[in-house]
Parts: sequence; structure tokens; C-alpha cells
Amino acid sequence: MTRIGMVSLGCPKNQVDAERMLALLLDEGYELSYDAALSDVVIVNTCGFIQSAKEEAIETILEFCTLKKEGRIKAVVVTGCLAERYRDEILSEIPEVDAVVGIGKNDELADIIRQVYCGEQVCTFGDKVDLCFDEKRILSTPSYLAYLKIAEGCNNRCTYCAIPSIRGHFRSRSIESIVSEAKSLAEKGVRELVLIAQDTTRYGEDLYGESKLAELLRELSKIEKLKWIRTLYLYPERITDELIDVFASEERVVPYMDIPIQHCNKDILRKMNRKGDEQSLIDLIEKIRQRVPNVILRTTLIAGFPSESEEQFEELCKFVQKARFDRLGCFAYSAEEGTAAAEFDGQIDDDVKERRAEIVYDEQSRIALEKSEEQIGKTLEVVCEGFDRYAECYFGRSYMDAPEIDGKIFFTADKKPSAGEFIKVKITDTLDYDLLGERV
Repeated sequence: MTRIGMVSLGCPKNQVDAERMLALLLDEGYELSYDAALSDVVIVNTCGFIQSAKEEAIETILEFCTLKKEGRIKAVVVTGCLAERYRDEILSEIPEVDAVVGIGKNDELADIIRQVYCGEQVCTFGDKVDLCFDEKRILSTPSYLAYLKIAEGCNNRCTYCAIPSIRGHFRSRSIESIVSEAKSLAEKGVRELVLIAQDTTRYGEDLYGESKLAELLRELSKIEKLKWIRTLYLYPERITDELIDVFASEERVVPYMDIPIQHCNKDILRKMNRKGDEQSLIDLIEKIRQRVPNVILRTTLIAGFPSESEEQFEELCKFVQKARFDRLGCFAYSAEEGTAAAEFDGQIDDDVKERRAEIVYDEQSRIALEKSEEQIGKTLEVVCEGFDRYAECYFGRSYMDAPEIDGKIFFTADKKPSAGEFIKVKITDTLDYDLLGERV
């Protein structure tokens, strides 16, 4: 029996695609290997969003091509965003690859692997809208956690972003389809559900003529076996009073709002093809904090966007100080091929971009430390994720931290908790972006 191994890179949306591909291959009679290096065929499900992600993907592909040369594996198949974006270049630059598969052909992987085994080199692409939302998946997350993709593609056309050209136009799943999958996941033991899309606040506009995220969250909140419903990628200009009310009133909807704003300067935002300005963002932040008790606000920023002046960057730094986000990531601008911003005048030197991103992180680190220290003495509900044998203590997360993105809570416990168990932890100290505590 042919053993299939997979390495999935990039975001949770790509991870969900990988989980679905694995389920399809299992149904076709393939054996799945948890160690890709010990498999017959390796699928590298790539990310191609920014330069660093592309470099990681290429390094991973080359690593498995080396194992193929050594006779340790038989074939390398490339899927995902890098495959979709650089469909011709991959085979010409890395001829050892056996197949390059676009996202519209994920459902045909089983047949493609059979072709590869017959000695064919395959390069195949379909319509992006053929990427299916079928709920059959093999979860690669811990049993108590699952990502749930509610839409695919993007219509925002931010000038720095290649996602619309890679993933196609925005298209939502039906509420019935999402709720059905959520119920199935809950029955299998999932307690934390993380909703994902390129823009979750746009959910439903294409199907229902208006955003239906608030309604979707209310429907999902009726699933009693779910404990936490977390939502990522909320665009600020689409956060309505109705949506804020859902975050404030629905017990299962985690008061954690991930709002990627990218910048605060009006002129830079317009060049990004983004809406808003500093005042509208501050007003939104204040409104959310007033209406949603104990809300955690996370954002991402871009430093060094083309033509960003020192004054505009200083404005960004002062905004970070004023907004006091609970969680913040900052990226040095990456000029991506095929995007409008890559052709803009005023491109900034890499060292300047990196320095600016570091300055933002320094500003945020002081805020993060102060916010962490505010937690000392509090008792938080924590989902246990495992035991750290080096630190000799357990670790987990509270509602304040998204999986694989934010910090951890490390804690001691007289009574051993199991992974996925929700327990009470009293916070006693801080450690950089993490918290320390003891089970109570």
C-alpha cells in the first residue's frame, strides 16, 4: 500500500485544505504516514503569501527532493498557494518535483499520484472555484481544537496582497453547511472552534446580499458541546454594532477580536486600498472596549510600505502607544510579484523596513509586559495543551490567546490535567509574552 506523507505550511486556511486532501486520499485506499520522511509520496502543501513563506516552501520542497534522490521516498507532489502562483516556474526550476497541483485540482490528487507512479510528471490546474468545502477531513489539530473555514478567496484587492490572484474571488459557504460541520466536529470532541476566512466579516455577502457573520455566530452558539468559538480576520470597516453585540452577549463566542488594520495613516491606507484612518480606528477600538467586557484585541501592521515617510511611521508608533492592543504582529513590507504595490514608487530599503518593524515591536513589547503584569493574581480558565518536560510544568491557553499565534500559560498542578481539559489557573508571574501560574 502506498504511504502518503504531508507537510502543510502557512496559515490555518491552508491547513484545512490539507486535512481535506488527506481524507480524500484515505478514502481512495492510500495509507497515511505521520512522518513524511518515511512515506512513499510526500505532498508539500505550500504557502506563497510573502517572501519568507515562499523561501520556506522552496526549502521544504528541496529537502524532500534530496530524499527522493537518495531513494528514501519515491515522489514529491507540490500543492497549495505556491503551486497555484508559480505553476510553470516550479517544474522548470525544480525538475525533480513529480507533480504540481493547483487548488482547483485538489480533489484529483489520488489519480494524480497514480499517474506519478506510472512515471508521468504532472502539472495540472483547474478553476479556483472548484476548491471544495466538503466537511470530510482528517484533523491535524489536537482533538479538542479545529479550524472551520467559512469562506474562500478574497475581493478586497489590497495592493500589497496576492491572495485574490491565488485563491480567486470571495465565496461563502452556506450557514447550514457550516453549522452541520461544526456539530459534527463537536460530536467528535472539539471544544474550541476557530472560524477562518480571508475576511470573516464579509461572510455571507455573496450568498445573502449582506454580512451574516453575526447570525452565523448566534447559530453556532447553540451547539452545547462547544466551549469556545473564536473568530479571526475581522476587517475593521465591517465590524458592525450587531457583530459587537454578539461578542458581548454570546457566552460561547470568545471576546477575542483579531482585526488586521495594517496601518493608521490615511494616505498609506488609501495606497493599500484600505479604508479608515487613525480616528476611525481609535473610535472603533474604544467602542469595542466599552461594549465587550474583558475583550482582547489583536492586530497586524505593515512597516515600510512604499513611500511611508518617517513622519507617517512616527504616526504609526504613536498609534500603537495610544491603541494599546493586547496582541500585535508587525511585518516589514514584502514586495510581492503581481501586486500593485510592488510597482509603486518610493520602495524602501530592506534594512529600513526591518528597523521600523523592530521599533514597532519594541513599542508593543512594553505594552504587552504591562498587560501581562495586570493578570498577576487573577484566576483564568485555561485549556490544558500538554506537559513541557523541560520546564517540568503543564501549559495551555486562556481565551486571550489564539492557538499557534499568541502566548501560553505555564502552570503547575497537583492533580494531573488531561489535554483538552478546561481548568482554573491562578496567575503568579510573567515570562516575556507568556504567563506563569498554578492550578487551583
